[in-house]
Amino acid sequence: MALLGSAVVAIWNDITPQGRDNFIEWHNREHIPERIGIPGFLRGRRYVAEYGTPAYYTLYEAADQAVLTGAAYLERLNNPTPWTREATAEFRNTLRGVCATRYSRGSGDGGMMLTVRFDAEADRGAGLEQGIVAALDKIGAMKGISGTHLCIADSAASGIETAERKGRQVDVPNWIVMIEGSSPAAVDAAGEALSAELARLGGTGAVEKGLYRLEFSLADVRA
Repeated sequence: MALLGSAVVAIWNDITPQGRDNFIEWHNREHIPERIGIPGFLRGRRYVAEYGTPAYYTLYEAADQAVLTGAAYLERLNNPTPWTREATAEFRNTLRGVCATRYSRGSGDGGMMLTVRFDAEADRGAGLEQGIVAALDKIGAMKGISGTHLCIADSAASGIETAERKGRQVDVPNWIVMIEGSSPAAVDAAGEALSAELARLGGTGAVEKGLYRLEFSLADVRA
């Protein structure tokens, strides 16, 4: 299905071996529920890598980008819980983007998610977006594919300094394509089709791909 709302927070991170079990419990029992409790946060999902890096991918879907720079979210970012401080101290190689959803279509949620990160040359953005959207329209009809999405990060919103990220190196991705599907083979085939189209379009620089399996999902069920 299409992503909920019109904006996302996309986060990739590795975790130290000694912090892994605590990270999973914190994410499941405190952190994702806390985020979904913020008005305008619609769903949170965590994925673990089948291949690619970093090892974990977390996706939060929000009503709009104002939610992601608003007072309620910033209040949580600037007042992390003790468990949050403990868990995030074990993060490594973190990327985080506050993004506008530029295209999203689908028939349902997939258990597998391919993420594709890349930069776009400044003078190629409009043409590149048009070409990617056309490609995703076709890829979405491939066997086993349940959703295709394009999100573009807002560097200013992504770079807001908060207490939660203090002392940690957090990089900002730029353009993000996500492809959801029912099996690794189906999503990999769609990823190959996307790679061919990106090569044809040009203007992307290095492309980073990772295949992720869904571990946890929580949606806002408030009326």
